[in-house]
Amino acid sequence: MATIRMASPEDVMQWVAEGSAVIVDVREPGEYAQAHIPGSTLVPLSSFDPTAVPAVGPDQHLVIHCASGMRCAPASFALKAAGYQGEINRLEGGIMAWYRAGGAIEAG
Repeated sequence: MATIRMASPEDVMQWVAEGSAVIVDVREPGEYAQAHIPGSTLVPLSSFDPTAVPAVGPDQHLVIHCASGMRCAPASFALKAAGYQGEINRLEGGIMAWYRAGGAIEAG
């Protein structure tokens, strides 16, 4: 059964540096185009499809994020309800906290 936990921006930055983060952005396409975490996959909450979440290997960390940390909760619960078996990490504070902590973002 999946477990859902909060992950600090610093923890997620470490996973990104190690190449072990699989990041899913559940914001809307316009938000994603303005700024997103490099390498993240867009799966908007408004049309959230658990099958669109990339595969996560045994040594990887699935990270769900949004703007401030609120929309990633329903996405995480939907993923768990769909039968996801691994750990789901919600980025605490969303992309805003990520950016304030010095995390890289890109536009486009």
